Amino acid sequence: MTTHATDTDSQEAEHIRNTERARLRALVNGNIAQAEPLHAPEFQLITPIGMPLSKDEYLGAIRSGQIKYLIWEPGAIAVRQHEDHAVIRYRARLEIVFGGHRVAPADYWHTDTYERRDGHWMVVWSQATAISERP
Repeated sequence: MTTHATDTDSQEAEHIRNTERARLRALVNGNIAQAEPLHAPEFQLITPIGMPLSKDEYLGAIRSGQIKYLIWEPGAIAVRQHEDHAVIRYRARLEIVFGGHRVAPADYWHTDTYERRDGHWMVVWSQATAISERP
């Protein structure tokens, strides 16, 4: 029997959404101990300016205060899941301090790939895209 990826309101999709929300809370709180197991060893973030950051670079920047999230408010999280893989997408409002400079609150699209490993969902790739306001 073939299974297809679905955009669902299943229990598993809600578990993935809750995992993402827990990850965001840990990042905003600067709680690396909670954030670390939610990121795969080979995690990579592509920032809104196109900069790739490894797991160590990203979590290290949060640990050191180079990146400080003040607000990360996700909207509805869409989930496409197939077996042990999932892709999520959502729009979020962020306010951040980067390198000591406060970045004005703005909206971003986030797309993340998750994998279930040893029964736990963890983010593998993440990409954020700034949403420009049109005149």
